[in-house]
Amino acid sequence: MKWITREHPKIDRIACPWLIKRFIDKDAEIIYVPFSEVKTTAKKFKAIPFDVPDVEFSHYGDHCTFDYFLEKYKINDSAIHTIAVIVRGADTDRHDIANQSSGLWAISAGLAYNNADDYELLEKGMMIYDALYSWAKYLQQEKHTQSQFENLLLNVFNKFLKEKKGGKKKTPAWAKELKEIIQDQIDTNLSLSLKEISKNLEVHPSYLSREFSKYFEDLSFGEYIRKLRIEKAIQLIHSQKYSLTEIAYLTGFSDQSHFTRIFKKETGKSPLAYKKNIRKK
Repeated sequence: MKWITREHPKIDRIACPWLIKRFIDKDAEIIYVPFSEVKTTAKKFKAIPFDVPDVEFSHYGDHCTFDYFLEKYKINDSAIHTIAVIVRGADTDRHDIANQSSGLWAISAGLAYNNADDYELLEKGMMIYDALYSWAKYLQQEKHTQSQFENLLLNVFNKFLKEKKGGKKKTPAWAKELKEIIQDQIDTNLSLSLKEISKNLEVHPSYLSREFSKYFEDLSFGEYIRKLRIEKAIQLIHSQKYSLTEIAYLTGFSDQSHFTRIFKKETGKSPLAYKKNIRKK
């Protein structure tokens, strides 16, 4: 199929071609022309116009063209629906609906500024949306930076407690415990935060934190998130598609030893023992 839209793309006119090529028609041809020529050129080449007024594939209400493609082709991939909100926010200047929308807009605007050739821009944009899809599919719980408190703990650990290579001093028990506390802080403080949730729910974060355990199995927010991650790890083990190292990464643990410790704490077995037990059945 041939698809046509107006030139100088930024958000929808890059995101939609990516969606078409990755989920609808991998051999699709995308055509960019001046706005005034979209409909006449569409007739000439028997192409489907999109993201222009008065055509089927366009904005409707507060939804953008990307949203319409999802609805039209009944794409149910949860990662794509996560991306849809980000694209909608970036394309309609509603950066409040997704934290990533402003970043997507900034990258897209800069990319368009640096590339005058629309097809070269599309090629590079495809890479950006491939990366965004991988994040939405596998890495939403990953967090690159920590809070100031976590950074302080890390600085203390690295400056005073971490053993030097070749050193003979034995790490005291309290230092090992501190390392685990730091690791727990890093691994449980995900991109999903009580502050963000409380804003969406219009509930004060301190109240939400205090009341959370009453309705979530007597677990704190961090404990509950950790439990869900272990449950996800169990699903991935059963799928037998990934190594234990990959599962640790996909479920947000920064190292496999910590993953093993938390997994055993939650299930009573190490991930390896759990995996071997599945194979026996």
